[in-house]
Amino acid sequence: MTTFARNRWTRREFLGGLAGVAATAALPDVLPAQTSTPARKPNVLFLMADDMRVEIGCYGSRFGAKTPNLDALAKSGVRFDRNYCQFPLCNPSRASLLTGRNPTKTSVLGNRTDFRTAHPDWTTLPQLFKNNGYVTVRAGKIYHGGIDDTASWNTTSDKGGTTDDGSGPQTGHTMVIPHAQIPQPDGVLPPLPADNARSAYSDRIVVLEGNGEGHGDYHTADRTIENLRKYKDQPFFIACGFVKPHSPPTAPQRFLDMYHPDDLKLTPDFAAWPVVPPGFPSAAIRKRNADLFIGRGASEAEAKEVIRAYIASISWTDWNIGRVIDELDHLGLRDNTIVVFVADHGYQLGEKGKWSKAGSLFEMGTRVPLIVSAPGAKGNGRTCARIVESLDIYPTLVELCGLPAQSEIEGSSLAPLLHDPRGDWDKPGFSVWSEDGHTLHGVAVRTEKWRYAEFGKDGVNGAMLFDPKADPLEMTNLANDPKHKAVCDELSALTRQYAATLVSS
Repeated sequence: MTTFARNRWTRREFLGGLAGVAATAALPDVLPAQTSTPARKPNVLFLMADDMRVEIGCYGSRFGAKTPNLDALAKSGVRFDRNYCQFPLCNPSRASLLTGRNPTKTSVLGNRTDFRTAHPDWTTLPQLFKNNGYVTVRAGKIYHGGIDDTASWNTTSDKGGTTDDGSGPQTGHTMVIPHAQIPQPDGVLPPLPADNARSAYSDRIVVLEGNGEGHGDYHTADRTIENLRKYKDQPFFIACGFVKPHSPPTAPQRFLDMYHPDDLKLTPDFAAWPVVPPGFPSAAIRKRNADLFIGRGASEAEAKEVIRAYIASISWTDWNIGRVIDELDHLGLRDNTIVVFVADHGYQLGEKGKWSKAGSLFEMGTRVPLIVSAPGAKGNGRTCARIVESLDIYPTLVELCGLPAQSEIEGSSLAPLLHDPRGDWDKPGFSVWSEDGHTLHGVAVRTEKWRYAEFGKDGVNGAMLFDPKADPLEMTNLANDPKHKAVCDELSALTRQYAATLVSS
């Protein structure tokens, strides 16, 4: 594989685009001599969702999710069609994105580890903005629930009565769905005690009253709107983190009414219980579900009801995002604000019997939406099919906003692709998984042509190779086909080189 050489898109070029948007309608007939007004620093509105796979209208949602606000945002910016998270779990993924380091360097390979424990002196993305004259403020879930980073923010704008993981007071009810009794096949592991305790909260559908005013996500949008109003006259990095569509899938009734279960078609690899297809490594599918259908099988009827609630939850999140962006426009801030939307990781909705993200090194587990709307970017309104990583967001915003370069961070600035979405780019995307929070149990690499993953040290527990164009649902594992040995050898070398960078926690 060739090495990608970064072509920087300079801050002058970027700010020139910003200035051009604002100045054309406001130039006087005669400019005063020898006058120069320095361009104002661009703002950043950073929007994040939890557990939202690429089930969005503009991404060609398989289940027909309606997301008019995200679709409109994509039309105003660049939609990255093949963006990959670095770990299919909340905390490791967010820690990687916000510190600009791969999970192999953060020492965060589980949901209970604070990156500051091992790296107290690191400068996070919002912290860098704060250190350079921006007001940085958060509403909702940006870092993982219960692990915030006070050094990143001037304020978090929290209010009493809600919590940022969405588990605060809610006004609504749990939808009653009869549970089918489907015999458990051999090989499926029974739920752990922690799974049983979690099931009562996670494995259900919540129907909110009204527009969801009693839920934390509604308040996150409200607080972000307040932050936009409060800080509109100074450079800002405003972060807005929604917890949905994280389980339990949650939405007001009118969003559920947008969909009918009978209209949903399950994927050909749908299974009632987690199943390892013939020819796949046993480690490819965890033997118990962690978010939905915990310790129970999924009938087709139940599966469709849960998928309906999941996409309704996405539509409600989209509606809340629309409220925030409407306020940004109302305040006249769009022409000087970079808007980023990203999710922390993907999700499986019954494919191969899996109902979660944890452990998934498949496309649906690691591919996540990424939209960047940068005023003046020449690529706005177009899509980018290059392989990029969520890790790339940090250096992208550093470059676009003219902040001091951070030589120690990883990833590559996406600024050239915002300028030319079809530009040269030969950079693979990596994702890893750990069962114990210390050891890498799986490493995946995504290239323009292939998805490859291997499990265990040096692939001792098997490998997967897919041709995503020919086999988008990943039904056939090509890793054991002699015709693909050279490809597997090349990609295996990449995964092992990547795994070798693991820093012990």
